Amino acid sequence: MKTALEILRERFGDAIRKDLKGLAKQSHILVTKNEIVEITIFLVQNLRMRFLFLSGSDTRKENGAFTLHYIFSYAQQDEFLVVETRIEEKDPSFLSLSPFLPQANWQEREIQDLLGLIPKGHPDPRRLVLHEDWPEGLFPLRKDFKFQAKIPRQKGEYAFERVEGEGIFEIPVGPVHAGIIEPGHFRFSAAGESILKLEIRHFYTHKGTEKSGEGRSPAHLLCLAERISGDNSLAHVVACAQALETLAQIDVPPRAQFLRVVFLELERLHNHMSDIAGISLDVGFSFGASQLMRVKETLLRLNEQVAGTRLLRSAVPLGGVRADISEARKQWLMEQIKKIKEDFEKTIQILWQVDSLMDRIETTGILKKEIAETLGAVGPAARASGIDRDLRRDHPYGAYKDLFFMIPVFSDGDVESRMKVKVQEIYQSFKLIYDALRAMPQGSLRGEIKPLIPSQSALGYVESPRGECFHWISTDGHGKISRWKVQSPSFANWPLIEYAVLENIVPDFPLINKSLNLSYSGNDR
Repeated sequence: MKTALEILRERFGDAIRKDLKGLAKQSHILVTKNEIVEITIFLVQNLRMRFLFLSGSDTRKENGAFTLHYIFSYAQQDEFLVVETRIEEKDPSFLSLSPFLPQANWQEREIQDLLGLIPKGHPDPRRLVLHEDWPEGLFPLRKDFKFQAKIPRQKGEYAFERVEGEGIFEIPVGPVHAGIIEPGHFRFSAAGESILKLEIRHFYTHKGTEKSGEGRSPAHLLCLAERISGDNSLAHVVACAQALETLAQIDVPPRAQFLRVVFLELERLHNHMSDIAGISLDVGFSFGASQLMRVKETLLRLNEQVAGTRLLRSAVPLGGVRADISEARKQWLMEQIKKIKEDFEKTIQILWQVDSLMDRIETTGILKKEIAETLGAVGPAARASGIDRDLRRDHPYGAYKDLFFMIPVFSDGDVESRMKVKVQEIYQSFKLIYDALRAMPQGSLRGEIKPLIPSQSALGYVESPRGECFHWISTDGHGKISRWKVQSPSFANWPLIEYAVLENIVPDFPLINKSLNLSYSGNDR
């Protein structure tokens, strides 16, 4: 079987100007910016590769230009292809993929805001991350941007798209909400209660996490990664650690790999419990919500007993894990998981029999498969719309390659399907924890720590409770971290909600929103 690089060389010849050195399942090619659209179309349509995300870097000091990295998944061969192109400062523009590949919309607008590189032909060139009070010509991800500088503000107003017509009303929601949640703005255009259009506006509390990681030590980067999204702390830190371990060529011991699986699945359990509880609460079924939140609290206390912290922070350092599970504690944990499973099963059986709940979630918030595919949906939201995709199976990492598990997929794309996916994933997490504990070999908990390889880049990834979480890390000529790109599942999935709410009524918006479980913090990283 020919490799992707061989096929590309046959098709494009000299356009594939140079093969760059790659690490750990990564192939790199360098192309000119004028060829990126044609090559992307070929990769997606002919090779059935999947575009994952776009990363931009200020590499003017290294090569005299800005650099864009387009990351593609080649699941058939468990490989990733990195297509690199250079953007000269005298012509800071590149051809937009968005007309052909709508999921690149936010990716390219983010590059425009943070690096000042213009996506030519983009259908919606409005600001995304930087709001209108941010000064023109100031780009936070450029190396000459002073991170501690106080930024003067200017006047400006975001141009929302308007729906005109008799009887159509605009309903603004947020950015300040009645609940204790982070800020996000939702603007509905509605006829009566029926939603005709929703436009979202986020990034009110952008933390500048990627910028703050420049020049930091690997340990400091892991500390920052844990704070990107509180309830997905472990997923982010494991993805970040895997990228760093690839860059340093650190071998993580087998026992630590299995323990990471246990911790990751414990994180999935308490997230999914909370999501289903939220759905139950939003339809007014308080019994189901209180029972599932009680189970979640049991899981959080279990986390603390096993790993030392409720949200599993500091459980995963570079090269392995921090806490071991003894044979006696292993048996205790397996017994606790069995009890929690029985408790959950009783509650979920009651939920499926509550007519008022089923009436609210059936056919509500339908996200069609073609829309989900086009916008690059990930995680349970994608699997509930008929997309059979999961990094744990398609690009297995850690000990997942040694464990058997099923990927639940449903096709209706409504709130009920998203709830079903999470229920079935909970059962699979119980099984994975049990199997990982039984199969866990003896051995050390951490590999030998080594320095990062200079002038190299690597990808780390985890199938988090919300979906695919990627960390892309590049080093400079001295082996220091020069660029850290975080592709969170919420950044990928937030655009979905604008389609999932269409033809629904405004009172169902909180229910649809909760079923997608999108993180403001993970998005506004």
